Amino acid sequence: MKKQELIHLHGLLAQVQNHYEEQTGNTVEHDRYTALGVQPTSIHKSKTDHKDAVFALANGITSEMTDEETERVSAAAD
Repeated sequence: MKKQELIHLHGLLAQVQNHYEEQTGNTVEHDRYTALGVQPTSIHKSKTDHKDAVFALANGITSEMTDEETERVSAAAD
């Protein structure tokens, strides 16, 4: 994946995080992502830095979604 593509993916994940937080009221905890200090707008950072940030952010989002208790929906059709 090219650096530009990683930066784009990074931005999309940040939007997913914001949308998730707005919809649920939960805050995504991502200490590792914050510690990296790489934002989607940090275009001067290296490709590896953005790759690490993408994985850290994705992990934080999915962990939060997994921890959230969800209501089961019946598999039967109406």
